[in-house]
Amino acid sequence: MLGWPEIIGILIIVLVLFGARKVPELMRGLGSGIKEFKKASREVQEEVERVIEEEPPRPKPSPPKPEPVGRSESDSRS
Repeated sequence: MLGWPEIIGILIIVLVLFGARKVPELMRGLGSGIKEFKKASREVQEEVERVIEEEPPRPKPSPPKPEPVGRSESDSRS
């Protein structure tokens, strides 16, 4: 876990690397990325819950098999 000294150090490094004008733009981009990630994960979680609660589809009954057409006894004697 990061403590306050580490967070302040990271913020100072970001400020030095990108400058004061770019930091708000970077933070906005980071915030919107986190927002989109949360939205996508929430949608996936809702979809999984919906599928779990949904009843599984019942298998369709198979159609009756036709009886094979065979030769009669009189045909096989010839």
